[in-house]
Amino acid sequence: MIEQVCAAAVAHQAQDVFLKPNECPGARIGGQIYRLTDDILTNEALGEFWMACGCDPATTTERDVRWMSPDGHWFRVNLFRHLGRLGAALRPIKSQVRTLEELGLPAERLRDWCSRESGLVLVTGATNSGKSTTLASCLNWINETRQTHIVTIEDPIEYVLKPVGSLITQREVGGDTDSFASGLRSALRQSPDVIMLGEIRDTETARVALQACETGHLVLTTLHSSDVAETIERLIALFPPEERESALLVLSKQVIGILCQKLLPAEGGGLHVVVEHLANSGAIRKWLREGKALEVVDFMARNQDSGNITFAQSIAASYRAGLLSRATARSAFADPNEFDRMELGISSGVRG
Repeated sequence: MIEQVCAAAVAHQAQDVFLKPNECPGARIGGQIYRLTDDILTNEALGEFWMACGCDPATTTERDVRWMSPDGHWFRVNLFRHLGRLGAALRPIKSQVRTLEELGLPAERLRDWCSRESGLVLVTGATNSGKSTTLASCLNWINETRQTHIVTIEDPIEYVLKPVGSLITQREVGGDTDSFASGLRSALRQSPDVIMLGEIRDTETARVALQACETGHLVLTTLHSSDVAETIERLIALFPPEERESALLVLSKQVIGILCQKLLPAEGGGLHVVVEHLANSGAIRKWLREGKALEVVDFMARNQDSGNITFAQSIAASYRAGLLSRATARSAFADPNEFDRMELGISSGVRG
């Protein structure tokens, strides 16, 4: 039964599959939870699935594994117990990578950033905001247009990339390397041109990422931050006070750009991406060196010919294009009153 459920999940492009005993299997599709079948899943069937994943239910309480279905699709699987019973959450590992245009992202800007020989590209957002999908699309563009060695360190691998013009080495934390920092150090000895680091979580990883940029590598990575200002503040906070001045100097030189993204319910169903993005140049570089995140954001809001865009501007443009409902757009504004002012045409920071 689980094999049929997984096949249905792939066919419906589900983001996640949920398996619990004595319940109908469910899936997250387009951000909503649906039943994939009316059949009830038994604890015995889940036990057999655990064994197929290489885990004995009698001795295991939780485990992260990769599992390939009989029809050849890979899944990232989290096995767990709840109320003493077995459970599993599955996420398909995709091989079909959508283009930047198909994702609704600022393709020209991202292609410009990904064509650089070295530097740091940051993609940020909350969990399930599509950061991994964006990075996979960026890497696929590099793979198709450049002859490079791409090394990824991921936790977990969510897309399997097929080599086109580039050599690709994908490594997973826990199975192929101990941590992001150790995997990144190892990657630097593998003659990479482009490094994709799944996330910067700690000081050591941040240090090695900046070292990689300084030694001539293009590094693409993510942070859990909500907007450009928080991204800058979180980057600074990763370093102890005695290192921040030198870290800011390196960041001001090495950051190519920051893309922050959110997925919102689209008008008519599905999800729509809104973005905030910043290219590092001119006055931006000076403010980064000084750690002045608020000055950066103020510049973005007031200089709309710079090519940078704030979330408010992106949300407003999506609303005017009929891609978001008024309720969704208004609630997505950090200050809903600013949305009201925008509708009246009196906001200085949001113009179409």
